[in-house]
Amino acid sequence: MSDTDETELRRLRWRCRRGMRELDQLFERWLDHAWPQASDAERGVFLRLLDCEDDRLWHWFMGHEAATDAELDALVQRIRALPPR
Repeated sequence: MSDTDETELRRLRWRCRRGMRELDQLFERWLDHAWPQASDAERGVFLRLLDCEDDRLWHWFMGHEAATDAELDALVQRIRALPPR
């Protein structure tokens, strides 16, 4: 991995810190498992997901409601399906 990639990954890890351990772990698990192989489009969806409000993310990830955006909802479901660390 290049220095630029490492810098970007560190920046993303910082953005993944939400103040809710459960969300932090879900996002970091996706970074570890899927980010390196993700397409540019999927990475863009992940960045949009990071822009969402924490309470909304919590409801999506806990399955209380679904994201109205199909791409965001699909990514939430893929992240929820990742095996625990």
